[in-house]
Amino acid sequence: MLLAVDIGNTNITLGVFRNDELTFVTRFATRRERTKDEYSFELLNMFSLYTIQPTDIQGAVISSVVPEITFAVGGAIEIVTGCQPLYVSAKHNTGLTIRTDNPDQLGADMLIGSIAAIEKYPLPCLVIDLGTATKLFAVSSDRSFLGCTIAAGVGISVKALTSGASQLPAFNITAPEKTIGTETLSCMQSGTVFGTACMIDGMIDRFEDELGDRFACVVATGGYSIPIVGHCKREITIDYNLLLDGLNTYYKNNI
Repeated sequence: MLLAVDIGNTNITLGVFRNDELTFVTRFATRRERTKDEYSFELLNMFSLYTIQPTDIQGAVISSVVPEITFAVGGAIEIVTGCQPLYVSAKHNTGLTIRTDNPDQLGADMLIGSIAAIEKYPLPCLVIDLGTATKLFAVSSDRSFLGCTIAAGVGISVKALTSGASQLPAFNITAPEKTIGTETLSCMQSGTVFGTACMIDGMIDRFEDELGDRFACVVATGGYSIPIVGHCKREITIDYNLLLDGLNTYYKNNI
């Protein structure tokens, strides 16, 4: 079994693969103050919950955009399973050409997302990651990472809106019945859900105009993909486990 771990700013997503089949997915909240021992305890609880013996894990791979806890999580995996994790890096065999000004600065999440897109979808492909940040990145037909855009994520935007404006209440991120709201709650939901969907549609058009080509596929992942993508006008495939699949491919390419 392979333990795949994606450390994000909001959540740590873990999946276990058996012969390329994802057997389960779970998530921990990302807590920067936790120690290696505390993450070890979380892992032991996870394995117990899913009735897996830690010794069943024969390999581990980690992608992380939170450097301050990367090795605490990696150390916990080594303590619990006895496996030394493989850490995602652009310096390893990725099967991807990185056409950016500084390839070493490419985030592990976008690297893994691009690898998964190459493995699973027709190219050229645009990947949309609706997580803590909203990221759109393009993968060309010759398996190159071309670049990306990064904007404040849906959750961050909502938090800034409700904390910075005294008369705007917290709300669930769901679509209202109509775009033109007639009371505060539906106005905020419209701006958040429909506004983000329109931004995504518009950015897809801008990417294609700039590249001079249409995407064969547009794929969305991340925690906010479900409430947002269904309201886009463009055809977008939701792949909630895209990054875990990318980690599985990355591991196989580097062992």
